[in-house]
Amino acid sequence: MPITLINPEGLPSVDLYHQVAVASGSRMVFLAGQVSVDTDGAVIGTGDLAAQVEQCFRNVATALAAADATFADVAKLTVYLVDWTPDKMGALAAGISRASAALGISAPPPLTGVGVAALAGPELLVEVEATAVVG
Repeated sequence: MPITLINPEGLPSVDLYHQVAVASGSRMVFLAGQVSVDTDGAVIGTGDLAAQVEQCFRNVATALAAADATFADVAKLTVYLVDWTPDKMGALAAGISRASAALGISAPPPLTGVGVAALAGPELLVEVEATAVVG
């Protein structure tokens, strides 16, 4: 695989993701941010952060597949969260955990969470973008 995930000594080991991704592939894939909508544009999980995170990950997986990639090729995720507060960490973790189980993600890549005021629609709570490196 072109991505090696590492939790180096001297940095905290986080259950939700790895701290470092080392890429050795030759083709980079950049995904637009994916929100919690289905193929018809209907919002999935209105008012439910965990459900929206799960749908975002499913949409990322679909986009990766179109580029002949999988989550095993993802070097970095950026998660944009509306009105982020630390008390929402449980819902974020639950959504990532459910998506990981459903999609067979054994080792989540490095992840940066960014609090934002709003996304493209008022019912959207989260957006996930990914960068992948394919061998």
